[in-house]
Amino acid sequence: MQWTWGNAEMPGEVAKQQEQAYKGLEKGGWPDLLAKSSVPAPPGTDTQLIDAQNDVESVAAWLREYQDSPQTLKSYRREAERLLLWLSSHNTSLCDMNREMLRQYEAFLADPQPAEQWVGASKPRYHAQWRPFRGGLSPASRRQSLIILQGLFSWLVEAGWVRHNPFVLMRDKARRLNNQAQTIERYLERDLWAWFWQWLNAPVGHASEREAYEQARRRFIFCFAYLLAPRISEMANARMGDFQESEGRWWWVVVGKGSKLARIPVPGDMLECVLEWREALGLSGLPSYHEPDPLIRALDKRRGISDNQLYRLIKGVFSEAADALEAQNGKPAYVSALRRATPHWLRHTAITHQAQSGVSLRYLAESARHSKLDTTSRYLHTEDNEWHQEQQRHRLKTAPKTPSDPL
Repeated sequence: MQWTWGNAEMPGEVAKQQEQAYKGLEKGGWPDLLAKSSVPAPPGTDTQLIDAQNDVESVAAWLREYQDSPQTLKSYRREAERLLLWLSSHNTSLCDMNREMLRQYEAFLADPQPAEQWVGASKPRYHAQWRPFRGGLSPASRRQSLIILQGLFSWLVEAGWVRHNPFVLMRDKARRLNNQAQTIERYLERDLWAWFWQWLNAPVGHASEREAYEQARRRFIFCFAYLLAPRISEMANARMGDFQESEGRWWWVVVGKGSKLARIPVPGDMLECVLEWREALGLSGLPSYHEPDPLIRALDKRRGISDNQLYRLIKGVFSEAADALEAQNGKPAYVSALRRATPHWLRHTAITHQAQSGVSLRYLAESARHSKLDTTSRYLHTEDNEWHQEQQRHRLKTAPKTPSDPL
């Protein structure tokens, strides 16, 4: 079938299927992935090891493996949905996916056409103007999409839903699907961070009570992100009682990626930020043991905020900062960095600046909660600095000869 977007154009039967397709996937109000095809796709093998009747349900079974990692689940669901919608638009299924189709899909990710069908502004999933893409994906985003889909097909092969993984035939796969840069580049340089923090703390003049509260909240969010390097889901889910004192030292206790429990040392500057934030909330002193209330709160000073709300808030602050720096004729590269920055840049910035401050690799890895030292080592720019200094030895010590000079 040829897919169309928007409830006004969607056939009634498909709309009903869309409403019912993903009941088995729902957990905490997850939206449906997409409508089922009108004809259920048969499994690709004789030995099926999952309870699925079509491609959508087989992908749902894969996604359930990531229920405990909300951010991973969100990005994996997005890439799987894009692929399934593209397959539906070509009236085909996962078991038909081959190397040539994979090549076509990779090109499609770079330029989703027709644009009116695939590309649009951010909207809720069932909004009439919802589209799967905001625009064509960058090379890095395309690599990440293919990495995710390679894992999907590997799982579906083991589950007996498809017979083969088309990624196996990809030439030079190890290099093409390596999304790990040698060093971390998506972070704010020290000079830029110093300007940003000063800008963020500038007096706001005659501020209303709400404006003063919002300013305090912004300050605390960026303080928290910079000093403890949390992921955005960890920030949104943090509780006051996650800050705990033991033998005179304060720790931040967090359940992070992969449901791993960790305890991170809290520096003195962070304790000061916590005290200031609690004062803005009308609370006194540092958090008490097992205080259950949300750490970051909505405008009513009681309710917590969601990952998406926090994401938009941080992006909005970065956008304001970019405008301010541009108005001051700041370095174009710094203005561009602020416009491109996402909340995860704050985690990269925090870890990079800790490394530059001399925190040892061992403790840096513990604070970042990396399972491999190789991951943490990407934040060390020491070799780049040394290499750059060494290269300065290579110079044009004398002026170049003109063509008329004898040799």
